[in-house]
Amino acid sequence: MIAGLLAGVAAWVGTPSVDDVQARVRALAKARGTPMLAAKQVPTLLAQAVVATEDERFYEHHGIDGLGLLRAGLDDLRTGCLCEGGSTLTEQLVKEVYLNGSDRGRDKVTDMVLALKVEQVLSKRQIMADYLSEIATGFGRYGVTQAACAYFKSPLSNLTLGQYALLAGVTQAPSVYDPTVDAAAAEQRRGDVLRDMVNERYITAAQAAAANLEPVLSADPNPASC
Repeated sequence: MIAGLLAGVAAWVGTPSVDDVQARVRALAKARGTPMLAAKQVPTLLAQAVVATEDERFYEHHGIDGLGLLRAGLDDLRTGCLCEGGSTLTEQLVKEVYLNGSDRGRDKVTDMVLALKVEQVLSKRQIMADYLSEIATGFGRYGVTQAACAYFKSPLSNLTLGQYALLAGVTQAPSVYDPTVDAAAAEQRRGDVLRDMVNERYITAAQAAAANLEPVLSADPNPASC
């Protein structure tokens, strides 16, 4: 027990301060040419879709989801490798801005510690905004603002439930669920997200059914400016 506590202290002390996390997100967004969302610019339905499918205990944990981590650890034991992430949204943000996209092996421990630190300096709303500003959303595309324009020819604030669900689903595996590459896979993933939203009681089954009938990509010949 003492050894574990000492290891935890060493990990905390050995990782950098995260006071520059916002500056790092801004720099990353600038380098990629993507707009950085303010906390108040994140649509509620999009945030709900992301939480439902990516990190259902986002508003309850402090950067690390113990249940998710346990589940991932059991999978790692079964497969004999450190393959499962069990990552929260905060950990995914940290991975991109501090660890060059790596959270395997030793980097996973650093990722977890930095996630705990980030949760002490940023609100949940800001973490969500930063995550959605830098997340990959397709081939060479980053951030949900770019994705909304590319997929739906519309500003992020003007999307439908089905479109928000699709955006949330793409982030899990952008190269697989990019609707411009594989519309069928994107549609199936959208359905999964809508089901998760029903399970988390963000929407009703009737709302999910209606959203599942929406076209995957915009067919509007006169799209709104984005």
